[in-house]
Amino acid sequence: MKPLRLSVRTKLTALYGGAFLLVGLALLIVNYLLVSSSLPDAASFATDAAGIAVQRAYPLDTTTILPVERAQATQLVATSLGEYRSDVLSTLLWQSLVALAIAGALAVLLGWLMASRVLRPLHAITSTARKLEAENLDRRIDLDGPDDELKELADTFDGMLDRLAVSFDSQKRFVANASHELRTPLAVQRTLVEVAMADPDVSPELRKLGEHLIYTNERSERMIEGLLVLARSDRGLATRAPVRLDEIVATVLRSASNMAEEAGVTMESRLRPRTVSGDPVLLERLVTNLAHNAITYNREGGCVHVDLGGDPALVVRNTGPQVPLDAVPALFEPFRRLSGDRTGDSRNAGLGLSIVRSIAQAHGGTAGAEPGGRGGGLVVRVRLP
Repeated sequence: MKPLRLSVRTKLTALYGGAFLLVGLALLIVNYLLVSSSLPDAASFATDAAGIAVQRAYPLDTTTILPVERAQATQLVATSLGEYRSDVLSTLLWQSLVALAIAGALAVLLGWLMASRVLRPLHAITSTARKLEAENLDRRIDLDGPDDELKELADTFDGMLDRLAVSFDSQKRFVANASHELRTPLAVQRTLVEVAMADPDVSPELRKLGEHLIYTNERSERMIEGLLVLARSDRGLATRAPVRLDEIVATVLRSASNMAEEAGVTMESRLRPRTVSGDPVLLERLVTNLAHNAITYNREGGCVHVDLGGDPALVVRNTGPQVPLDAVPALFEPFRRLSGDRTGDSRNAGLGLSIVRSIAQAHGGTAGAEPGGRGGGLVVRVRLP
């Protein structure tokens, strides 16, 4: 059972109200003791009062007063005075308790209002933080008011946002420059190798070297493209549009059919209409990575099953090697593969599932996986709003 979580406003209200009740209770006790000590003692006062009353009744001959009459008079006065004293203290106590309860309720109400006013700048900070995105770092708190600790906190938060905005702008420029500076040399190298291999007089050794260079070049291009997609998805979405996810999945599966046939893998799908808000290019890359991973890390004669619609939005299962449960989280980290077949596989750079998770998070969703059970392989679930 989770412990009860109280808000700061509730805690401050309880603190204000509790402090007031403690002070009020102490004041009530002191007032009660003072009033109790100021009232006359019943026994001594009754004795004196009875004597005065008897003297007034028999002013001329006090010798005729019987002790019994004096005792009766004293008892009568003491009883009356005791009842009066008890009534006064009881009335004082109950009226004070009622007044303390009413004042305590007012103190709690005022404490709630004071706590709300004190915490209002913190709510502004929280609201601003929740609205921030990688593409929307121009929001600021700009807290007005006295130069106190809360204003210092808000100004510090604004300064942090300024530094983050500069950092993200620098990252955008780096990704844009890297996209051009890295792709161009690779394209030039690939063209030169292909031209050299087109020569009919090229030797078999040189042709074999050229094929290896082209393979290495293609792998470098895929890795660079994956890194750029990962960087782009990590920055968030600049724009959103309604996207038919079922149409994207159908297109990707048709494109991957040849790859599955060459690998000896059967593909099955159950697609239901599903529209999401996001970037169609990134969503297509998400589905492509899942489909290619499910085919690549499968066994001959295995199966890939794709289920679209509902919650989760997309589920991809394959029948590949057994995946240890404790190794699943590492698969979503860049450049991480499982041991064995995946480690020796140089066809991919280990960015597939990390890109899937990044794209899902950019769309406000999540991506997770679990072992496929007895059939082996992996089950990847993508949830999208």
